[in-house]
Amino acid sequence: MIAALLAIALFTAGSPYFATADNATTILRNSIELLLAALGMTLLLAMGGIDISVGVAMGVAAIVVGRLLQADTSPFIAGLSGPIVGALLGILTGAVVVLGRIPAIVGTLGLFGVYRTAVFILLGGQWLTGLPTSLTEVMGLRIAGIPLSAVILILTYAVVWFLFRRTPFGTHLLAIGHSEEKARLSGVPVTRVRMAAFVFSGALIGLAATFYIANYRNVAMTVGGSLGLDAVAAVVLGGTSILGGRCSLVGTVLGVLLLRILQNGLLLIGVPSLWQTVVTGGLLIAVLTLEVLGNRLNLAKAGWMKR
Repeated sequence: MIAALLAIALFTAGSPYFATADNATTILRNSIELLLAALGMTLLLAMGGIDISVGVAMGVAAIVVGRLLQADTSPFIAGLSGPIVGALLGILTGAVVVLGRIPAIVGTLGLFGVYRTAVFILLGGQWLTGLPTSLTEVMGLRIAGIPLSAVILILTYAVVWFLFRRTPFGTHLLAIGHSEEKARLSGVPVTRVRMAAFVFSGALIGLAATFYIANYRNVAMTVGGSLGLDAVAAVVLGGTSILGGRCSLVGTVLGVLLLRILQNGLLLIGVPSLWQTVVTGGLLIAVLTLEVLGNRLNLAKAGWMKR
């Protein structure tokens, strides 16, 4: 929170366009897909997993949503197809990583290439543009004065929070993150829990695809290219350990906002967009370095106390 406030103060001083209602709306709108991806990534990192294919997986789901809209399908059905396709991709990811016993970073790197190729094939080498506005209009409907899109986001966060904090699912994820072998010996259904985490994360990515189509009404060839890196960075910035066993859902939300504020502010003060990835990667390296140093200090302290 302090880092976000400092960034806001810095960019407000650096650009007259930063502290405006329109720019705040832009930041929030650009945070939606990242927030959904980051919530799923939080669950994966909590159990010591990761999925770097989430960006292109969102692209595959977005193409399906867009094609359905082009075919004059009901916007409700098209919108629901996003989470469904995402969950199916999550099953594939889980099959590769969990059932195939392939390290998550290796398996999802391979799937990144598969999904990237699928995006090119499905798009036929061209952007998907000029999509109908029906899904955008549905997302703009108001319930008690609140846009449907905001209601969906609030409910999604509430569901993730409830699953993680009020059901055995969250406890099992953290137990697996601390030690998969100890969790298995304690009776945790490790395979089932890990599969469920990938499927649930995939459904969140598919929902992000629905929001992506509703907000932008196009699919670029490079869709979701940096989403995976941004999601990991946001989650780690929010206090979740990349080694597993510790996470913060509130921290994830704050990490998403901080990352989007930094990216938006840098662009407004004249820093080329190319450097946004450098900043994101630099922040990730810095946070991970601090985590490693903290772990070493804790180990050293524990060793000294045993003497």
